[in-house]
Parts: sequence; C-alpha cells; structure tokens
Amino acid sequence: MTSNSLKLALAYLLCALVWGTTWFAIRVNIGEGGYPTITAVAARFLIAGALLVPLAVRVRGWPRGRTLAWLVLAGALDAASYLLVYVGEERVSGGVAAVLFGTQPLIFAVLATATRTEPISRADLLGALVSLGGVALLFYDRLEVSAAQGVGVLLVLAAVAVSTVYSMIMKRHAAEVPTLVATTIFIGATAATLTFAAVIVGAAPPWPPPARATIALAYLAVFGSVVAFFAYFWLLRRVRMITASTLVFVFPIVALLTDHLWEPMKIASNAYVGVAVTLLGLVLSLLGRTRTTA
Repeated sequence: MTSNSLKLALAYLLCALVWGTTWFAIRVNIGEGGYPTITAVAARFLIAGALLVPLAVRVRGWPRGRTLAWLVLAGALDAASYLLVYVGEERVSGGVAAVLFGTQPLIFAVLATATRTEPISRADLLGALVSLGGVALLFYDRLEVSAAQGVGVLLVLAAVAVSTVYSMIMKRHAAEVPTLVATTIFIGATAATLTFAAVIVGAAPPWPPPARATIALAYLAVFGSVVAFFAYFWLLRRVRMITASTLVFVFPIVALLTDHLWEPMKIASNAYVGVAVTLLGLVLSLLGRTRTTA
C-alpha cells in the first residue's frame, strides 16, 4: 500500500468510526435530562466553528464570489440535514436512522446521472444494493416502523437527500479551496443557520449543564464536526463521491458495536450475517471499479 493509499484509508476509517458513534452520542445529547433538540445541534456547530476560525484565519486561499456562495449554501443545507436528523431521532432509534442513511449511494447514483457529476458503473450500483441488503439484515430486528415513527423515517430520508446535495456541491466547488478553509466556511454557515433557528424557536439550554449530555455535546462538536468533516472533505477531493458515500454502509456496523458496548445490547446472529454482506457489497464495488480503471 502506497503512502497516499494509506492516508486515504485512514481518513475513510476515521470518518467511519467517528460518525458511526455519533448516533449514540446524539441520543445521549438530546435524550432524557439532556438538551433541547435545536439547542443541542446549534451548540454543536457553534463550538466547532469557534475551534476552527482561529486556525483557518491564518490560511491563505479564502474564496470569494460564487465559490464562497456555494460553500455557504452547502453549510446551510448541512444545517437543514442535521436538524432533520436530530428531530427524526426523537421518533426513531439511531439504528433505524443509520439504516435509512444507507440509501445515500442510491440517491447519489440517481442525482449524479441526472447532473452528470460523475459516471456511475454497474459495479457501483451492484455494490450499493448488496451493502444496503446487508445493512437491512444488520438491523432486521430493529426495523419495525409504526405509524408514529413514520414521520421520523420521512425526516431522516429527507436528511439523506439534503446531505447528498451538499456533498455534491462541496465536491464540485471546494476542490480549489484549502480543506481547513472550506471546512470552516461550511461549519460556520451551518452554525449561523442553526443559531438563527434556535433564537426563533426560543429554546434555552438547561442550567446547570447536565454532565453526561454535555460530554456528548463536546464529542459531537470536536470529533463529530471538526475532525470528521475535515477528514471527509479532504477525502472527498481525492476520491470519487460514490466511494465516499459508501461510508454510510459502515456507520450501522459501528453504531451496532457502540450500542452493544454502552447500552449494552445483545447482538443477534443475523447481525453478523449483515456485517458480512455489507462488507461484501463494498468489496464488489471496489473490485468492479479497479477492473474498470485497469
């Protein structure tokens, strides 16, 4: 493995491990005795932005004009996506939300074909379908959706579509912008949008801050926003977007293990089969891509 390939693999794994654990952290952050939903998500990105700005102001290459506008739009869409996820997780479990995000590569395949963002091969589609089946097996015993949960499912699916659009914008318009600068503008726009929404709603944070929920908030801000988004945008400009989108198939595996370690939750036998099928789908997609480019 070359040095560049190792860096790509490490960035991919970092995103998978961090974002795979954020489903549990979000539940802790907004659960019983925690923060109001909109306050929690706004505080997460305000903290992240405050950490990034002092680092990014020293970097040259800040965009102007249309490029800046596109990055701000992407950040605003990210705010909408995260708000949909947080509100959705009030109604469905993190596991179900993670499964629903497994539809992202298929949504991207449709949008990429329509907008000609990048070519989609049969191997990409086959791998996505196989991995999606594996994810469904992984959470088969947690996928029952009642009428009350239907709204939550729709909210998360809407978040998937919105996150796919902002990823496409970042892929197209952030390629020439330093990663730290692009991440700062993106998260800054997210924070501003969510803060405005929180002020309109008038949701005050709890006082004194609950310890467990505040620890979860700090993890979501530092690792789930600053570290993971930096790694994701660095990865996004170096690989095809369909490759980056396969991360959503790894999230449920990490989420399952996290639930098992912290809640704790018994892992059913079908979960192990689901892990194997999910990874098989990723292998099929990568092998098919290698043959195409050979």
